Amino acid sequence: MTDFAAPWPGDPPGDDGAAAPAPRETRDDAALRERIAAAVAAADAPDVVFAVSRHGRRIVHSGGTAPPPEVPRPDLRYEIGSAGKTFTGLLLAQLIRRGTLTGGEPAATCLDPDRPAGPDPVTLAHLVTHTAGLPALPRDFLARALPAWHTNPYARYPAARVTAAFLRHRPRHRPGTRWRYSNFGVAVLGHALASVTGTPWEDLLTAHVLRPLGLSGTALRAEDPWTDATGHRKDGRTAVAAFDAGGFQAAGAVRATPQDLLGFLEAHLHPSGSPLAGALRAVRTPVVRRGLGHRHVHTVAWFRHPTDGGPMYFHGGATLGQQAFLGFRPDTDTALAAVCTRRVRGSHDPFVSGAYALLAEGGNPSR
Repeated sequence: MTDFAAPWPGDPPGDDGAAAPAPRETRDDAALRERIAAAVAAADAPDVVFAVSRHGRRIVHSGGTAPPPEVPRPDLRYEIGSAGKTFTGLLLAQLIRRGTLTGGEPAATCLDPDRPAGPDPVTLAHLVTHTAGLPALPRDFLARALPAWHTNPYARYPAARVTAAFLRHRPRHRPGTRWRYSNFGVAVLGHALASVTGTPWEDLLTAHVLRPLGLSGTALRAEDPWTDATGHRKDGRTAVAAFDAGGFQAAGAVRATPQDLLGFLEAHLHPSGSPLAGALRAVRTPVVRRGLGHRHVHTVAWFRHPTDGGPMYFHGGATLGQQAFLGFRPDTDTALAAVCTRRVRGSHDPFVSGAYALLAEGGNPSR
């Protein structure tokens, strides 16, 4: 682990934001379509959409075990759960690029200006990189959420409880020294950003990310059963209520259409000309390396894995009844947004493995 110096995060070394160079071999769109169709069928969910962008050409394939909804599946908005943290990471990077923040601000002071920072404060950078020393969820979350565990547990834990739990928490380890994935931490980050800027979270994300990128099909809550996809339990038949993130908006409230998600990812592939160009480049910069040989690499928004041609960036997410996988590969100029309306837990989930494989093997769709 390392300290986070301002300005932070920086540009990826040698990256001028230009489009990826032309690939060495011709892509076979027909073969890619076949692989996408196979991934959709294997997902075995009521509604599935795989949307791929390669060299600016979009291929969207949908299907599912349920009868087709009245609104075409690619036009529905889907809950993307923790994949929404990529929006939060981009927001923080943009606020840093604009000079509003540095990332080194103590989160407690952002939430309560009269509170002393202390010798080793949890900073905004620690929160977004999961190095704040916080657990996955607040200590009292389970007891509070248990009565609604199978319906909407997060709705029973509002913003005030999230911030109060953070302000009374005492990390076991010095912030910045250990990595632990934390919905709690990213939720706190959202409240800290709203507090220090004096702007509600939804307005902050809309003004600095959604509107500049033209993401009109993205929202932070369910608005219309006509246009919002309905999630299902593992059996694929039992519908679940629309996800309510409660006080965890920054950690998982985003819902979007597949086309909007592709637009979001394409902006990461080609930052030049975007009003968020600097931030889009910055979120590709490794900021945390951990594990044996530092093989696990993270940016402020993405997991980063190596491939034969270069790094791929990705993030998965799930709610009680839906799943999503987002990713992009600059070396193959490929972006992938996959969504489905069934939650399957475990390591043998064909939806996640299929989406990851499509992106990881994106350089050669015929192999």
